[in-house]
Amino acid sequence: MEKLNSEYPVRFSIVGSFILCIIFFSCGSDSHETIQPEISGITESVYASGNIKAADQYDAFTNASGPIQEIFVKEGDTVSIGTPLLAVFSEREKLSRENAEIAKSYADLQANQSRLRDLQLTIDLAKSKMQNDSLLYVRQKNLRDQNIGTEVEFEQKKLNWENSKTAYESALIRYKDLKREIEFNSSSASKNLAISKVLESDYVLKSKINGKVYALLKEKGEMVTPQVALAVLGSVDDFLLELQVDEYDISKVKLGQVVMVSMDSYKGEAFEAVVEKIYPIMDTQTKSFKVEARFTKAPPQLYPNLSLEANIITDVRTKALIIPRSYLIADSLVINENEDTIPVKVGIKNYQFAEILEGIDNQTKLLKPSL
Repeated sequence: MEKLNSEYPVRFSIVGSFILCIIFFSCGSDSHETIQPEISGITESVYASGNIKAADQYDAFTNASGPIQEIFVKEGDTVSIGTPLLAVFSEREKLSRENAEIAKSYADLQANQSRLRDLQLTIDLAKSKMQNDSLLYVRQKNLRDQNIGTEVEFEQKKLNWENSKTAYESALIRYKDLKREIEFNSSSASKNLAISKVLESDYVLKSKINGKVYALLKEKGEMVTPQVALAVLGSVDDFLLELQVDEYDISKVKLGQVVMVSMDSYKGEAFEAVVEKIYPIMDTQTKSFKVEARFTKAPPQLYPNLSLEANIITDVRTKALIIPRSYLIADSLVINENEDTIPVKVGIKNYQFAEILEGIDNQTKLLKPSL
């Protein structure tokens, strides 16, 4: 604590010396022109640069590798979800799909109906034999109860009936097993064919959106890989502003704030937008945050990647005591007509003016500090 108190005078003397230097240079000014603060409106804004981007804009990639076999669209074409854009050639996937189709045909449930019908005939025959042996067994049993016939005949009829019953039940089980096997093979072959078609469809690049083809980045015959963008697609007439806001200003930006936009394509004109999305992670390379805005007053014609400059309006005061920022020293001091340095409390500010909350009023005459 003692150390802190011992350092305080040193720090105070440094600050005091800095203020005395400011006063010295101010007093040395040859200009004695004064101004008085004014009551006026002032707007604070955050600068951002950026580009126009079509809504839902994305770079299209394929999962395949190979030469481009065919391109089905042109730049500027409108497309729907699922519209084929281009095809990449792959002999292997084509043969794999054809093989899966053959396997599917062989394993199809309808194609195996003859095997089931054949086994059904075996079941019917076994059932008929079982019923006949059952009648003979019952008849022999009745004769036995009347002491007619031999025990051997009775046992033979009983054994025949039991054997035919077992054969019938076995035929039923074989039928169920065969039907289950055919259904499994058919389902498995169908899935294999579906997988093969999906793999082959990876070689056909399709649109993910209803929109426009803004760019085709490769030509027919060129080799491509999954890491190479092949096309740029986006909305036909819905555009966003993609803004880059410095990390020092991002805390002032909020959803719903008005954005004033200027573009080289429309020199001398200003357009209005509103903040719609603030991405919550900073780009460590540019030290900036990505902010999206949408036009409320848009230019008549827009294209993706047009450059722009924007001011995001963060605060507005309709009646404020303001002075030119050139009359401020370190955003905290002013010099009055008597060349006294007066501390002031500053509110919002822009490139030209600053709001003064405390320290002076609209009757105070101020001198401009010397550079």
